[in-house]
Amino acid sequence: MSTGNARIARWRLVADVLHHVRRQPDVTRADLVRALGLSSSSATEVTARMRQARLLSEEPAPIAGRGRPTTVFRPHPEGPLLLALELRADSSRWCLVALDGRVHDVHVHRHARPRPEDVLATLAAAVREARALHPRRLRAVSLAAAATIRDGQLIQSATLGWGPVDLAPLAASLDVPLLVGNDATLAGVAEARTGAAAGARTALHLLVGVGIGGSLVVNGHPMAGASGAGGEVGHLPFGEAGVRCPCGAVSCWDLEVDVRALARHLGAEEPHDPYDYARRVLGRAADGDAEATAAIRRVVTALARGTAGLVNLYDPDTVCLGGLAVPLRAAAAGTFDTEYAAGLMKFHRIRPPRVVDAAHGDHGALYGAAAIGLDSLTTEAALADWHDVCG
Repeated sequence: MSTGNARIARWRLVADVLHHVRRQPDVTRADLVRALGLSSSSATEVTARMRQARLLSEEPAPIAGRGRPTTVFRPHPEGPLLLALELRADSSRWCLVALDGRVHDVHVHRHARPRPEDVLATLAAAVREARALHPRRLRAVSLAAAATIRDGQLIQSATLGWGPVDLAPLAASLDVPLLVGNDATLAGVAEARTGAAAGARTALHLLVGVGIGGSLVVNGHPMAGASGAGGEVGHLPFGEAGVRCPCGAVSCWDLEVDVRALARHLGAEEPHDPYDYARRVLGRAADGDAEATAAIRRVVTALARGTAGLVNLYDPDTVCLGGLAVPLRAAAAGTFDTEYAAGLMKFHRIRPPRVVDAAHGDHGALYGAAAIGLDSLTTEAALADWHDVCG
């Protein structure tokens, strides 16, 4: 083995430990030994190496009954950090994430004008602030965007009304890698790893916001196609024939399952604040408004039928619904169940894939951006590089 390969290989066990800690934060040393089949000497050696490299620290575990005291692993207070960013239709969000993958202290900036240059300037300012606070510890930036992403570039965002957007101004503010992914794809990764679809070998995630996005996640990894642009389920021709979508195609499913469809069914203009409008329509339905109830049922019917079609295509273990799909389905649960079952092939009806609500809620895309970003920080090569930096 060459010197370079040996330098990297010695971090393989550390990488395994870090991946396990992300799946099970606050894991005890005893649990880690059992999960990874470590000997006492191996556990001692890898723990010392992680502490010396400022990756993880150990703290006494809460006492629970009798038995030998043990410790839990936590991110080292001087360890590597990731900046997770999210670009939404109405706002930008960001937070620093340590090696356990937890998302907290999320900053939110609402778009006054969602012009690409203004939004990128906001995100670049967040990056500069993170670099100023943690010049050595910030190791990567991971962006989840409500947009079509191809080869790491933002190709278009029907949600924001953008065409191609050059991310170079954001990348120029970095001296660390910039990772970019679609928000629905990354939310699906988060649910498959640590959320409602955890344990599923094949999970279909559908996220309704302005339009509908989706991802197929197999063994915790998204199937994003040859260039990363896969998963654009909202642009399957499940919609009304001939209706033009902002993406450029016609008859897109997007136009049948989101707030624009609710407004259209109610004879209203496209709402300026789609999430507030959805809440108001749901509230009207809860109060017995027949028109609002009918509009919701039409949208939920389109959601259920399209979901069944994707189940027939992909054969997932689990279907996970996020965003506005959760309250819409809850408001017309009987309609969803009936239309979903009717759209399934006969053999799927015998044992249909379970349909669950997303567990990560509003933070799904940020959790997914964090997960993919931390994947890049916890490879053997990245850990060896970090060790060289931290001394």
